[in-house]
Amino acid sequence: MTRKEYRTATKLVRGGVKRSANQETAEALYMTSGFVYSSAEEAAAAFRDEADVFVYSRYGNPTVKMFEERLALLEGAEACRATGSGMAAVFGAMACQLEAGDRVVASRALFGACHAILTKILPRWGIVTELIDGTDMAAWETALAKPAKLVFLESPSNPVLELVDIKAVATLAHKAGALVMVDNVFASPLYQQPLALDADIVIYSTTKHIDGQGRLLGGAVLGKRDFVEDVFLPFYRQTGAAISAFNAWVMLKSLETLPLRLAAQSETAGKIAGWLFQHPKIKKISYPGHSSHPQHELAKQQMSGFGSLLAFEVDGGEAAAFTVLNNLQLIDISNNLGDSKSLACHPYTTTHSNMSPEDRASLGISGGHIRLSVGLEDADDLIEDLDQALAALGTR
Repeated sequence: MTRKEYRTATKLVRGGVKRSANQETAEALYMTSGFVYSSAEEAAAAFRDEADVFVYSRYGNPTVKMFEERLALLEGAEACRATGSGMAAVFGAMACQLEAGDRVVASRALFGACHAILTKILPRWGIVTELIDGTDMAAWETALAKPAKLVFLESPSNPVLELVDIKAVATLAHKAGALVMVDNVFASPLYQQPLALDADIVIYSTTKHIDGQGRLLGGAVLGKRDFVEDVFLPFYRQTGAAISAFNAWVMLKSLETLPLRLAAQSETAGKIAGWLFQHPKIKKISYPGHSSHPQHELAKQQMSGFGSLLAFEVDGGEAAAFTVLNNLQLIDISNNLGDSKSLACHPYTTTHSNMSPEDRASLGISGGHIRLSVGLEDADDLIEDLDQALAALGTR
């Protein structure tokens, strides 16, 4: 019997479901650290990977497995492993495959913690890292004219929403002998599928849109089975990167409403971007779905939606940005994103404060920069809140 290929919304409700003997309607939460065996022989076989049973929740758990299988279906990946945080996913997917002498080429437009791994941690182990302008294909061609082990990028990037032509970079990377790893958090698996664009590994902080309500930490590594199970899994098992069953269960249920939430958030983000673009106190906006974005055409090619994140810049630097943030009455100041509540932050002094002023300048992150994660509130209420906060700038 041929298995029917269901559409995305159905996969997000039904994917990965495995009912116990009790035939529960909702997915079961297996809050257990360990498992028992029918015999000593079965236990021995389990530790030789010769028995299809659960051994220990650091290795695998039935609830976590349902979450992983549902994410893999959504992403179109052969395999998935869920981690305790997004950064556990990023670091683990790098560390499991890199060794002294390897070379990593990355887009320089990265989340602050990812930038720190590439510039401060990996070089201590003799791994060569090269950061380039990810929007410049000539820079990619030059960097990948010599061998590399890994290419790492975010698209759209945090916080300025730069895009990278994933398919074009993947072609160059594979010729150089490199795997391509994409942090797809800003786009989400609904609006961009890097594996379909020839990337090899996809990373998520499932803390963001996938949970969507600011409750839990989590992450995921997805890709071909030979990488996820043969390269990443041994590292994952021995280094304690596993997600808790409870966190996986909450996120498993959150996936059911992801299309509804993200569609509403993205529609509102587009409306806010258009309003900000016309505002006299806004120096610049960055939203891939707005025609003013320099890579708007690329966004339309490789994304099916434009997401809930946007950035804007006000004249007057840090003082002006702080004035706007401190006068918000509805939107919260927070460095999180992808939440049902709208959240704004000042990347220069928070998420990217560990970078040098020169590095921040090279990414276009100024003191006047504000990142906005659009939630599920009414669009007009959010616009009114931004309007009164910007009015606090006076006649600058």
